[in-house]
Amino acid sequence: MLEIIAIAISLFFAMNIGASGAAASMGVAYGAGAIKKARYALLICAVGVILGAVIGGGEVVKTISSGIIPNSIVTVKIVVIVLASATSSLFLANILGIPLSTSEVTVGAVVGVGIAYNTLYVKSLLTIVSFWVVIPFVAFGIAVIFIKLYHKFKGTKKIGKEGKILTIILICAGFFEAFSAGMNNVANAVGPLVSAGLITVSKGTWIGGIFVAIGALVLGKRVLETNGKKITKFTKVEGILISSTGAILVIISSIFGIPVPLTQVTSSSILGIGIAKSGTNVFQKKVVQNMLKIWIISPLVSLSMSYGLVKLFVEDDLYTIIVLLSLLIATIGAISLMKSSRQDQRTVHEDGGGI
Repeated sequence: MLEIIAIAISLFFAMNIGASGAAASMGVAYGAGAIKKARYALLICAVGVILGAVIGGGEVVKTISSGIIPNSIVTVKIVVIVLASATSSLFLANILGIPLSTSEVTVGAVVGVGIAYNTLYVKSLLTIVSFWVVIPFVAFGIAVIFIKLYHKFKGTKKIGKEGKILTIILICAGFFEAFSAGMNNVANAVGPLVSAGLITVSKGTWIGGIFVAIGALVLGKRVLETNGKKITKFTKVEGILISSTGAILVIISSIFGIPVPLTQVTSSSILGIGIAKSGTNVFQKKVVQNMLKIWIISPLVSLSMSYGLVKLFVEDDLYTIIVLLSLLIATIGAISLMKSSRQDQRTVHEDGGGI
């Protein structure tokens, strides 16, 4: 019974990965106008994801399945806990329409299990986290520098006519990025199953790739709109830069078996373009602020959930659960008090009085 539950959660997780990964791959081509209809963008994304998973997804699967915690502690119950924790975080982000890294929530959930058992491959984890920090900054820097130089050169040499050739190149770049998503992100759904011996790497990449593609087609439109049209406007040349940068960085990471945040890479490039064109005003947009917050919070949420579920359902440690619940209630209460305090301050300034 647990095996069926684990597989079902894995497939549901894969669909949510597709919904989130859609924005990271074809959102740019859609936002720049190379593809007019969302369903066509999502269809191209689906094909690219399947090919990427089948051709090059195996190395990241190995990392997720055995590179962070020992295989010896991974049971079917642990797989269910990891997948349930990661899926919950990702599903919440998809409802909000926020592009979220599936790698971060999955690794966070696996780390939560490792902390509960006091066993982690720390060196491997530090390598992964260092990639998470460095790669989005690299993508951001490339975007800022390139766009400033491009627009300066365009203004003096009168270049940059955008026609059918640029449209084709941008669509190809988006497909290339979807391919990289398949290489890197499918592992997050099937890696835990491989770790518990429920499925082989080759079957996992096939099945995972198909369900990620289904998720992109069925659930991906809201995140596609967020990355494509709600952060900043960009031209086709800028879109080619975004998709190509993301694809190259993620494929290189995938070859070395490193799960990396594709959505962060793409969104960082978009932010870089926004700053190069409009300055820091782009950070005033609520969608950008929400996106940055959820990047930080989501892996911590999945880590805490998996840790708590291990303590509750595996070790029957009710004391730890009480502490976690108390911390959660205290955090919610503190946030509520902060909001109330801000409202009181606004009332004083606006009305000239207090209570």
